[in-house]
Amino acid sequence: PRLPDAGIWRNISIISIEKARIQDVRVDQFHKDGTVRLRIHTNLNRYTDDEVWVNVSVTAPDGSVLTASGTDCELIVQNPQLWWPAGFGGQPLYQLSVSLCAKGKELDVWSRRIGLRTMTVSRRKDQWGESFSHCVNGVDIFAMGADYIPEDNLLPRVNPERTRRLLEDAKAANMNCIRVWGGGYYPDDFFYDICDELGLLVWQDFMFACAVYNLTDAFEENITAEFVDNVRRLRHHASLALWCGNNEMEQFVAQGEWVTSMRQKADYIKMYEYIIPKVLKAEDPQAFYWPASPSSGGSFDDPQDPTRGDVHYWMVWHGLLPFTDYRNHQFRYVSEFGFQSFPCMETIESFTAPEDRNVFSYVMEKHQRNASANGRILFYLSQMYLYPRSLELLVYASQLLQAQAMQYGVEHWRRHRGCCMGAVVWQLNDCWPVASWSSIDYYGRWKALHYYEKRCFAPILISCEEEGILTQDPNPNAQPYVVRKSIRLNVANETRRDVAVTVRWALRRADGRIKWEREQAVRVPALSAVWLDPEELPDADLYGDYVSYECFQDDAVLSQGTVIFCPHKQFHYQDPQLSVRVEGDEVVLFR
Repeated sequence: PRLPDAGIWRNISIISIEKARIQDVRVDQFHKDGTVRLRIHTNLNRYTDDEVWVNVSVTAPDGSVLTASGTDCELIVQNPQLWWPAGFGGQPLYQLSVSLCAKGKELDVWSRRIGLRTMTVSRRKDQWGESFSHCVNGVDIFAMGADYIPEDNLLPRVNPERTRRLLEDAKAANMNCIRVWGGGYYPDDFFYDICDELGLLVWQDFMFACAVYNLTDAFEENITAEFVDNVRRLRHHASLALWCGNNEMEQFVAQGEWVTSMRQKADYIKMYEYIIPKVLKAEDPQAFYWPASPSSGGSFDDPQDPTRGDVHYWMVWHGLLPFTDYRNHQFRYVSEFGFQSFPCMETIESFTAPEDRNVFSYVMEKHQRNASANGRILFYLSQMYLYPRSLELLVYASQLLQAQAMQYGVEHWRRHRGCCMGAVVWQLNDCWPVASWSSIDYYGRWKALHYYEKRCFAPILISCEEEGILTQDPNPNAQPYVVRKSIRLNVANETRRDVAVTVRWALRRADGRIKWEREQAVRVPALSAVWLDPEELPDADLYGDYVSYECFQDDAVLSQGTVIFCPHKQFHYQDPQLSVRVEGDEVVLFR
């Protein structure tokens, strides 16, 4: 629904001020030789000439306290407990309190939690072009996450409990990164508090997306105040990974989209490459700034260059290319790519009457963000699956389709870790019950994609680059031709420790019986991906055999998967004769 939010929708307070108040506090961190020097600058609003002073305290997670005084002061933290993204270490938070006093009376207090860490983006020349990766405490991180949009189209419905559940679900899927999309609004403080606690890096867009603006004096004054307010509000958060100027505007303005005059193109440069950097230099000088997403660094210099910066890749889905096209691109950091599915059946039932439950009904098409996309889902489904016999099966098949599309991309880019350093899926959530790209629907129900993300974002991942009909010629009228059948396994290790694993793979018949099995010990260095030798399988039955693979350590399976060599609709699946029942809180499968 197009329901423009207008008016006052966040809390208002009337503040009584005596003598002076704390306007804002900036904390700069300097890490060296196992210590952290905190430089704390307190900006005051004074209303009298009376003497006032500032006391500062930092309370460590173990309860120890450091103190200092003055509007500009420093504290030295010995043996600091560093904050890390999820999967790389803990998220210890220090309590920083700044109090303003006069004649023994506390006039004002500013108190926030901070994390001790260095945070930037690595951009180095290498054999693939120029790197682009989050660098935390000197460690380059492969970003695994999703794009966050407003949780509701009526913003006051969003609350800490709802947001915490959503972000905890993101972490449960092994995500370490959330991109706050520039087409929404600046989330509440509790959003960032929760990201601090969970170890979710926040790529923060400024709130500009898919449009151009006339930079009048009044508009410049307005947006500059908006920048200052939000930078001051958010800059202390441990999870804040970078500031980004806008969503998709450099790319499309460079192509002449939306622009009606050269003045607007010039105003774009002023806003995102002069005004915002100037504000950040004054208000958050240690932060990394990126002018747009996607971008190669700004100034309309090939924003979608695959060898540098970040990209939005939409030829799969919008361009109707097959899943396998992801493997034609390595990129440096993919900050948007996505594929749609229908929401869970219970969600569909919440907005339809029985007579509306057809994907081409008016109500179903009204609950679809992308024009003609219900038909696009069926277009892709026709490539992979047999036609579903009911709406329930169609909904289920659409979710499997979405999950497998994203799996193709994520696993491919993780196999090429080092060249590619980010796979951020569009999108995490919905603002109303709708068919969309989300992995979690409006009511918080996980789609198949979210379960798949839990697997393909696992810290240690085994995946397979297979060759079969889908990677060659899926047109059945092209057959017969000699289909190459092969596998090449890869183990990705997104942890800070070397791991020794055993990889086991087997060629199996459709009923699961093993035709042959192999095993190999593999050492995977920290923060790397290791390929096993490719293996040709000319004798595999194209429609009746599949390969299972797993990696394990001390008899514990860390990651596993399967591949077939034909589209699912052509494979000779067998009924496993399984039934399911719910016993209390457990789901039990039995034969």
